[in-house]
Amino acid sequence: MILPGATLGLLGGGQLGRLFVLVAREMGYRVIVLDPDDRSPAGELADEHVCADYRDAEALTRLASACAAITTEFENIPAESLKLLAQRLPVHPSADAVATAQDRLREKRFLRDLALPTAAFAAVGSAADLPVAAAAVGFPAILKRASFGYDGKGQIRVATATDLEAAFVSLGGVACVLEQQVALACEISVVLARATSGEMVCYPVAENEHRNGVLAVSTVPAQIDEVLSERALSMARSIAEALEYCGVLAVEFFVTREGELLVNEMAPRPHNSGHYTVDACVCSQFEQQLRALCGLPLGDTRLLSPVSMVNLLGDRWLQDGGIDWAQLYATPGARLHLYGKHETRAGRKMGHYCVLAETRAAAQGAARALDAALSPSTDPAA
Repeated sequence: MILPGATLGLLGGGQLGRLFVLVAREMGYRVIVLDPDDRSPAGELADEHVCADYRDAEALTRLASACAAITTEFENIPAESLKLLAQRLPVHPSADAVATAQDRLREKRFLRDLALPTAAFAAVGSAADLPVAAAAVGFPAILKRASFGYDGKGQIRVATATDLEAAFVSLGGVACVLEQQVALACEISVVLARATSGEMVCYPVAENEHRNGVLAVSTVPAQIDEVLSERALSMARSIAEALEYCGVLAVEFFVTREGELLVNEMAPRPHNSGHYTVDACVCSQFEQQLRALCGLPLGDTRLLSPVSMVNLLGDRWLQDGGIDWAQLYATPGARLHLYGKHETRAGRKMGHYCVLAETRAAAQGAARALDAALSPSTDPAA
């Protein structure tokens, strides 16, 4: 076990890293953050911020010599850097697991090899592949960059062959995946933690609402039947086992109108839809990340209260009159988390809040009412 007093390394300095640093410091660990942004949210709270590129050999050597173990804050860390660090100390998640999640096509093929259902997909490496991909997938569809896409970025909905050609050009003619657009009943996600021993714990399934490709609201427990919930948990566990994963893993699913459960994508890190665990569970996803990294027993995932989480995007800061924070502080059961980002942009995640209540319906209703009061123009129900 790696015990309090040790120094942990974190690659990535965004909000997920910031929430990890808060937990680590509270539990008695030191943290060194490597991130190229000199004002990164995690770096500003860490014991030390190494401001350098993720491939910087000197910076990686600094982490390897000073830390007892290394973890990551997002999936676009170069796998080569993780492999280099892993030669000298524990790195979780592994370079192989991160590399699988970095590329949509690699990820889809990995899921297919596990016999897990996904929406129909086809690889697009060049313009010459477009007609074949369209014939295999059909329309409507979504063209997605194979790498470096998140929160709805790097993907375009297409309804015709002409749309598809234009979308491919718009995305820069890089490697893409064409995915069938399915009719959804809802979207759900599973956040779990797995130790190197194979011990695994899962959080309750979250039901998610997206707007413009960005998560808007997560509510727990999800309003799905027990059979579907158990199927989602089982699929997520099988993914973690196949990856020989260590750390926190999130798996997103589509539930079709026909009741079919499809794996959408996975994230080798704590997840936006798991933020509710900080306020509503015995052990948060960020504490689980630390426990798995340090070889500690995994924590209790019990849900203590129904909860609804709402993202706060930069659009709210830019609206006339700003945000009426008094409304939030006056709402019973509301818990605010801001990420310390210095630059506000439309669509940028600046924070979130959770509302806890006696029932799922009460939590969701209060969260929606509060959202409308804070900024009517960005109501997730719109």
